Amino acid sequence: MSQVRQVGLLAAGCQPWNRDVCAASGDRFAYCATLAIYVYQLDHHYNEFKLHAIMSEHKKTITALSWCPHNPDLFASGSADNLVIIWNVAEQKVIAKLDNTKGTPASLSWCWNAGDAVAFASHRGPLFIWTISGPDSGVTVHKDAHSFLSDICMFRWHTQKKGKVAFGHTDGSLSIFQPGNKSQKHVLRPDSLEGTDEEDPVSALEWDPLSTDYLLVANLHHGIRLVDSESLCCITTFSFPSAAASVQCLAWVPSAPGMFITGDSQVGVLRIWNVSRTTPVDNFKLKKTGFHCLHVLNSPPRKKFSNQSPTKNHYTSSTSEAVPPPTLTQNQAFSLPPGHAVCCFLDGGVGLYDMGAKKWDFLRDLGHVETIFDCKFKPDNPNLLATASFDGTIKVWDINTLTAVYTSPGNEGVIYSLSWAPGDLNCIAGATSRNGAFIWDIKKGKMVQRFNEHGKNGIFCIAWSHKDSKRIATCSGDGYCIIRTIDGKILHKYRHPAAVFGCDWSQNNKDMIATGCEDKNVRVYYVATSSDQPLKVFSGHTEKVFHVRWSPLREGTLCSGSDDGSVRIWDYTQDACINILSGHTAPVRGLMWNTEIPYLLISGSWDYTIKVWDTREGICLDTVCDHGADVYGLTCHPRRPFTMASCSRDSTVRLWSLTPLITPLQINILADRSWEDIIGNTGVETLHVLDLSKYGLISALSLLGCVPSPDSAIEPGAPPLLCGKVSRDIKQEIEKLSGNLRVKKLRWFSECLSPPGGSDNLWNLVAVIKGQDDSLLPQNYCKGIMHLKHLIKFRTSEAQELTTVKMSKFGGGIGVPTKEERLKEAAQIHLRLGQVQRYCELMVELGEWDKALSVAPSVSVKYWKKLMQRRADQLIQEDKDDVIPYCIAIGDVKKLVHFFMSRGQLKEALLVAQAACEGNVQTFHVSTPKGPSFSDDIYKEDFNELLQEACRELAEWYFQDGRAVLASCCHLAVDNIELAMAYLIRGNELELAVCVGTVLGEPAAPATHYALELLARKCMMIPACFPSVGYRDLAADLLLLTPDSELQLVKLCAFCPGGTEEISHLHEKCKLPTVEECMQLAETAHADGKIFETIKYYLLSQEPEKALPIGIDFIKEHISSSDWTLDTIYPVLDLLSYIRTEKLVLHTCTEARNELLILCGYVGALLAIRRQYQSIIPALYEYTSQLLKRRKVSVPLKIEHLSEELDAWRACTQIVNPSSEDSPYTPPSDSQRLVYATLLKRLKEEPLRGIVGPDYVTGSNLPSHSDIHISCLTGLKIQGPVFFLEDGKSTISLNDALMWAKVNPFSPLGTGIRLNPF
Repeated sequence: MSQVRQVGLLAAGCQPWNRDVCAASGDRFAYCATLAIYVYQLDHHYNEFKLHAIMSEHKKTITALSWCPHNPDLFASGSADNLVIIWNVAEQKVIAKLDNTKGTPASLSWCWNAGDAVAFASHRGPLFIWTISGPDSGVTVHKDAHSFLSDICMFRWHTQKKGKVAFGHTDGSLSIFQPGNKSQKHVLRPDSLEGTDEEDPVSALEWDPLSTDYLLVANLHHGIRLVDSESLCCITTFSFPSAAASVQCLAWVPSAPGMFITGDSQVGVLRIWNVSRTTPVDNFKLKKTGFHCLHVLNSPPRKKFSNQSPTKNHYTSSTSEAVPPPTLTQNQAFSLPPGHAVCCFLDGGVGLYDMGAKKWDFLRDLGHVETIFDCKFKPDNPNLLATASFDGTIKVWDINTLTAVYTSPGNEGVIYSLSWAPGDLNCIAGATSRNGAFIWDIKKGKMVQRFNEHGKNGIFCIAWSHKDSKRIATCSGDGYCIIRTIDGKILHKYRHPAAVFGCDWSQNNKDMIATGCEDKNVRVYYVATSSDQPLKVFSGHTEKVFHVRWSPLREGTLCSGSDDGSVRIWDYTQDACINILSGHTAPVRGLMWNTEIPYLLISGSWDYTIKVWDTREGICLDTVCDHGADVYGLTCHPRRPFTMASCSRDSTVRLWSLTPLITPLQINILADRSWEDIIGNTGVETLHVLDLSKYGLISALSLLGCVPSPDSAIEPGAPPLLCGKVSRDIKQEIEKLSGNLRVKKLRWFSECLSPPGGSDNLWNLVAVIKGQDDSLLPQNYCKGIMHLKHLIKFRTSEAQELTTVKMSKFGGGIGVPTKEERLKEAAQIHLRLGQVQRYCELMVELGEWDKALSVAPSVSVKYWKKLMQRRADQLIQEDKDDVIPYCIAIGDVKKLVHFFMSRGQLKEALLVAQAACEGNVQTFHVSTPKGPSFSDDIYKEDFNELLQEACRELAEWYFQDGRAVLASCCHLAVDNIELAMAYLIRGNELELAVCVGTVLGEPAAPATHYALELLARKCMMIPACFPSVGYRDLAADLLLLTPDSELQLVKLCAFCPGGTEEISHLHEKCKLPTVEECMQLAETAHADGKIFETIKYYLLSQEPEKALPIGIDFIKEHISSSDWTLDTIYPVLDLLSYIRTEKLVLHTCTEARNELLILCGYVGALLAIRRQYQSIIPALYEYTSQLLKRRKVSVPLKIEHLSEELDAWRACTQIVNPSSEDSPYTPPSDSQRLVYATLLKRLKEEPLRGIVGPDYVTGSNLPSHSDIHISCLTGLKIQGPVFFLEDGKSTISLNDALMWAKVNPFSPLGTGIRLNPF
């Protein structure tokens, strides 16, 4: 199992170079970054688009993307290396590839007239048609579309007229081909271009979906025309409000005949047009930057609605049916029906805009669109990460929300490197390929300094000294490393024999700097002298050296990465290379020392991998393959030393948790071990006091030569110890305190070790629950999930600060019938006759609700309220935000909360429910003559229930998004400690659960104890990379923290292998009888007929296999009767499963082993039903059936009986959980109901209520680029973390592995090996 876990992903933006780089189909849309295609899919439950897959097979810039019109699972893409690929999105794999296309496939499209053919053309043609399968498979040339006189910008097939295709050219002309008609080449140039050589490229081209001949064309300068492809004439020329506006993209709106939209290329203005008018119907400014491409979804994504009548069409509002009802006034004509536009902007932003509701359904702003060369955390803020890219910008990201908070002004060309100013100076230095270096002041939003000493030569690295904030170093292709002050005064120019690629200031000596050079050498310079010669030159690499990095924890140690694929560790004091790390198969770029573990080094390479090294012995601890291209930058922040960021040519930034590498250390902290087991010493501290500038050069070097020998933390094989500044600071702070030190220690270490994404938020909520004063809460508390007692207070003050005005809403639908005039007249008469109710009803029919509602109270408050409810129902049906004031006015909180929940606006639902609980929403109690209205208490209770429901839904949303810590925060916000703990355990955040549970005390105790048991299981079986005896002791220490731990300690001692001495030591530690005494106790218990005691003591004796037949016979006897329950047999089976593996796999135990595996499989399936582990229930039944079929056993279970149970479970749970919206529902038969009812009677309730429901670990939703692993349980591709089974080949998802291990301890491969995914 990979030790490094992916915990965050910053997706790339959409590339601005090519035209057809976004596409959509049904409830998916895709866009291209430079090298990868990002596919987003609608999550129907939450009505939101989530990143579903990243397809990265192309090695050069992707040129075009086209979704298959006949099969929503397929799309095609082309790239600059003459490659066309067909992808299957559902299976996330390449299904066909066409290499070496003649010329670059600059534009590409599925053929509408053939099921499996893709057409593509290079700049001058011809049009090639690739038939992917069938008897005619292969590439043919279109018989007419070739020999063009001007480059092709794009081409479009007609969707109805078979074989008709139009081309747009750079000279502004069109070419149109139709089978059986004369070819029309280079026709319909804009009038202003006729007779000139000027070019005005066709920037967009779309056939009118309702016509066989009409074509909408945009030219870059000339604007938009509607042309007739038959008569070759221009029908309409559309005019823009401003002459400066130009358009690069347009799209028809399929749900509104005659309507189309365009995006301006200077500013992000979306314009709505109707072919009957030459000017826009409406304009919205969506962004400051211009549009790059647009695509309207053919059918809006299917969304769920709460109070939907089943017969009503889901996608049309009452204003967009074919025949509009008489509800619209003249000025409301031309309003847009629901339509979703995928919008891509020139700055890489990508969004899905709901035109009907005028809001973003999804917006991914400011992504990098090209290689990201460097990334660094802000020195005084571990939540801010800066990235430098080939696209000419530096961006600063908040890694908790994964959003960009700043982007550098203008475009600097290619930016290779960045360096933050030390401390809180809020400046970033950047190094470019041709434009020198610069300093960007983030707060001022401008460049405040430029350095041009290297001329036009590329600067590959820039390094701001963190010990002396006035010095900045740069190294360049001109062979110089230049040290200057920030105001530009040159201090040193270190000349090298060739280009210099990397430089790094020593973190322990402000005057030492190292460089990496093309001549394969590493040099060290001492800045405090006037000499321009290096102090040391290290030789050994066989290719150019790129980056160099000084160790922050080991004085005089530095590493270098080279194009020879190796990383070398150099010891300055020994003047030698002390280790060579070999394993990368391509040049090494990223390098990062861990700031707490002195021997831990991470490297990134052009072989697409990140490797984690133990530099003591040169061992690679882990290899991460998730990036889809070269890995360039690696960084971590000293205050969060086990969260790493990486950046790559795949244009993504990924966040990783390194904590699995230091598991024993985490458990030492939880088990409250002494400081010696947590914090180590590398001997660096003694050197920090030396200032080498006070000594002559020779004596300075002799001082460096006598560095104290590294302490125990660096001895080979020693367990990890924290040696950095943060851990030492925590220790010092704790030693100053009095009172409950453990609480502080757990919180501070937890914040340091946990990745971002909610752990700070969680601890703030814990503090609130424990009664901490509000004034001590940090400033950013109100940005996260707040405790509900603060929510309304904070939101109210926020509302007072807000002075922004929201955009106005759209009106109604299309066209006005004459009947409307007659109804209006009738209404006026009724009003004059005093028949107000009739007037109101007519106004409603006319759609003039406001007029009706304003006079309705004169009929009665009850009638007004009823009318308000009708209006609210209609608006909910139409999915309009306008419903909110109506629901608030009549106090219908429930309707509003459910409306928000149905739209996936869970935070809004929570806010309204809390406001109602605090009595801020007025509920109208219309008292009737017959009796009093409801009491306020009943309403309050009702609101509380709503509040809990909204919280549960929000928590589940975070949980399904792979963010268990934030899900836990939602429950803590309403004081639901039980569920908060359960979500941490289900997200496998066991260490965090123990920390938080320990601090919360009694209410969290049951869950804390369960988490401790799971952690102890983890310790029992950790691979022996550290001494296993130490681990057993740790497991025992954890179990001793729980009350009534005797049984758990018995399991530990029974399972752990080892020599007589080790086992005796463990028995003694766990206060259990000796091995010999256990044998006697077992025989006595056996004679007395005490089954459980007999098994327990036999397992602890020297002959544990004697327990097997006794326990198995007991279970077989029980399940032969008809009224057995799980609780009677599970304790015995669970205990038996802890028999030592080497005894269980003995040949003499074969039959007993097979019977034990079958019983554990069957009981596991029942437990999985009880815990609702839906994804593994069928696999557990299948596993048990296969074992029954293949192995010789006598157990009272029949394969037919198992499949009957599984069918009954499937039939009876599909009501609760329909597998898909389209599959027909068949009710379970009476016999199935009976089987399922018997099953439930056996199961009883889960004792730990909260942990019911599937496990979902952090990162489960993050697509990776790496090898596609198929689960051997489900046969499906695994998304998120993968777990390898004991054969080293078979894989299952980590989520399934965790659930399996919790209900059946043995591996799905049936070997008798225990599973340990914790």
